Amino acid sequence: MRMALFTLGFSFGVWLLQQQTALPDFGWAWLLSGLPFTLLIPTKSIALRVARTVLLASFASGLGFYHAAWKAEQRLAITLPDEWQGRDIEVVGVVAELPRNYQQGLHFGFDVEKTLTPQATVPPHIYLSTHFDPKSIPLALHAGERWQLTLRLKQPHGSSNPHGSDFEVWALENNVRAIGYVHPKGNNLRINALADGINYRIETWREAVRDKFNATLGAAPYVGVLSALTIGDQSSIPLAQWQVFTRTGVNHLMSISGLHITMLASIGFALTYWLWRRSARLTLFLPARKAAALVALLVAFAYALLSGFAVPAQRTVYMVAAVAVALWLNRNFSLGQILSFALLGVLIPDPWAVLSPGFWLSFGAVALILYVTAHRLKHEHWQRDGYGKAVGHPSAYPMRVLIEYGKVQWAMSIGLIPMLLALFQQVSLVSPIANAFAIPLVSLVVVPLALLDAVLPWDVPLWLAHIVMGWTMMVLEWLNSLPQAVWTQHAPPAWSIIAGMLGVLVILLPRGFPARWLGFLLLLPMFLNSPEPPAPDTLRLIIFDVGQGLAVAAQTRHHALLYDTGPNFSDGADSGNRILVPGLRAMGISKLDGLILTHDDTDHTGGAASVMQAMPIDWLSSSLPDGHPLLEQAADNRRCTDGQSWQWDGVNFEMLHPDADSYAIAKIRKNNRGCVLRISIGDRHILLTADIEKESEQQLLKEHADKLPAAMLIVQHHGSKSSSTDAFVTAVKPGYAVFTVGYLNRFGHPKQEVLQRYADSGAELLRSDQDGAILVEMNADGLKIERYRKTHKHYWTHFPPL
Repeated sequence: MRMALFTLGFSFGVWLLQQQTALPDFGWAWLLSGLPFTLLIPTKSIALRVARTVLLASFASGLGFYHAAWKAEQRLAITLPDEWQGRDIEVVGVVAELPRNYQQGLHFGFDVEKTLTPQATVPPHIYLSTHFDPKSIPLALHAGERWQLTLRLKQPHGSSNPHGSDFEVWALENNVRAIGYVHPKGNNLRINALADGINYRIETWREAVRDKFNATLGAAPYVGVLSALTIGDQSSIPLAQWQVFTRTGVNHLMSISGLHITMLASIGFALTYWLWRRSARLTLFLPARKAAALVALLVAFAYALLSGFAVPAQRTVYMVAAVAVALWLNRNFSLGQILSFALLGVLIPDPWAVLSPGFWLSFGAVALILYVTAHRLKHEHWQRDGYGKAVGHPSAYPMRVLIEYGKVQWAMSIGLIPMLLALFQQVSLVSPIANAFAIPLVSLVVVPLALLDAVLPWDVPLWLAHIVMGWTMMVLEWLNSLPQAVWTQHAPPAWSIIAGMLGVLVILLPRGFPARWLGFLLLLPMFLNSPEPPAPDTLRLIIFDVGQGLAVAAQTRHHALLYDTGPNFSDGADSGNRILVPGLRAMGISKLDGLILTHDDTDHTGGAASVMQAMPIDWLSSSLPDGHPLLEQAADNRRCTDGQSWQWDGVNFEMLHPDADSYAIAKIRKNNRGCVLRISIGDRHILLTADIEKESEQQLLKEHADKLPAAMLIVQHHGSKSSSTDAFVTAVKPGYAVFTVGYLNRFGHPKQEVLQRYADSGAELLRSDQDGAILVEMNADGLKIERYRKTHKHYWTHFPPL
């Protein structure tokens, strides 16, 4: 009990630290020194027992809080100096991990051993990219190699959006203190084929396994899945397959999950136990159970290392280790103690794990399994069923196994609903069926065969694994094709998540407890408490932080519009599926009444395909050329033209540009054909100007000078010198000028003279690279502005130097 209480308190303290906007003053940490003496408090009365329990929990929480703060202070002390951002730096170091392919090049971690550029300071671990240049030979980088490279680096900086992922905390957790790219024209030389170090040897082996799989299977459709299951290279799985796995709820199986490691460790234990008992000499030397436990631990540890040692793998290894230690010491550890060992084993070296969805799903799943299987009354050994058959007889054993398996699947299906809705706002409705057949096939057949092929010179096991994976995919794709295979919704309020978790515990109580059905009532608030939409005659605007690009969502009482969709990032990753769709769904926007794609630039249309695939859209308005693939995906597509207007819930929308005749003039640049939108409530206006340049500004001044004044302007072309003429800035005279730009983008946007021009006009300047997403609420009384990066800051949040 004390162990579990201490672990929960420590975990709470770690979690609490991650909610802080700044690191605490360590001057208060000395107070913890006296709390261990609370264990000496006598327990002669209930009051004293309660007091000791509270003090022990407080001590554990404080210890977790300051331990996490100490780790964070150490990490944050390592940084790339401001003055060396974006400058060429020559370094010598080692490719520290398996390079991952993407459409334009490679991503990989790099350990810096020496900085060759005078006065330059580079953190010891950085994350790099290469970009394929068709005019030069691409760098053939491999894990474990020592290279001299010319780099351009910057401090880790990610987008900051409602319900979005946080790249900056990922970088902190992985000790990545600078990111950048290899300069293709720099002095890039391989020095050694293999550097010394056990970690580099492991990464070299992982890459060798991936290369072997690719050479054996070639273009076979599931080679990426087998690589992910064997070495944890999830980037090898195509986006279309990931979508099938996610929609059917088996995506946890397509990574190195704790389930796979447990299955393999169990197989190692059973085989060793059976073989060891065949030899009297071995049994006398070491009991078979101890030998089997040691082998199971080694199997689990080896597989976890091969996979990259993610949180689910760590949790499983520590639990297997606790069981092995108990067997070797002839001790009985409770299930709570074993889970506590695993929890502390994860959080002590990595206090940021509490922010990972994998942490909550992994430990939550194990806790649920223990809740429905441990300390429950069993059937009598010779209990007979209704037909008089002895249930306890060996012939009934397979049925008992199936019953227990079904019980666990039921617990997973119901029990993880609150976490899945909180983390992803979706639940697979076909997940129970998909997991029921996929778990045994993948864990007991596909994974062992793939691992066997990784260590043997034969190719037959890999082909067999691919065949079985193909059978599995046939069923998964059929389930994925079913209507309503996935439930998607808004982000539930925090209190409803807590109520839902309590409801799960009630539903999964043992048979015989009265009124278990009340647990379902506790689940309902998660589904019924949707976000409140804007009031009538009110506009809610979100200018998303998508880096170097543009995406703006406009919501009224009963309607929603998306203006541009941001850039495409890499294979399968774009603003649509990474930022816009999660954000819109979490806000309660399940469909779009309209989508405007202002012009044919990928920093404005890069996320459109993902958005159009994920949610229904009534109409698409754009200046895209005829025959564009995105137009073919829309049932109702139209050209945006000057004069179009509509009203939603007291909010007026009017298109000011381009004019209809401009589509017949081929020489007009696509930027100058961008759709310019004006949104109005009374005499309050917001102007969205896409990437128009000086020629279009002059046309707007000529034809719509009276409609240009605005309370807020989304500055055209990200603050480029080709736009924002003096005459246009004077005519608009915005109260707020918003620049949507990427951090240290290669174009140098926004230009300093453009910033100064708007500042001189009296506008308040907002920038997505400094302020994150800009949240606006406008009604007849005025505008309310929220800078998301500043209102939702954490101690690790990066603020660019001004």
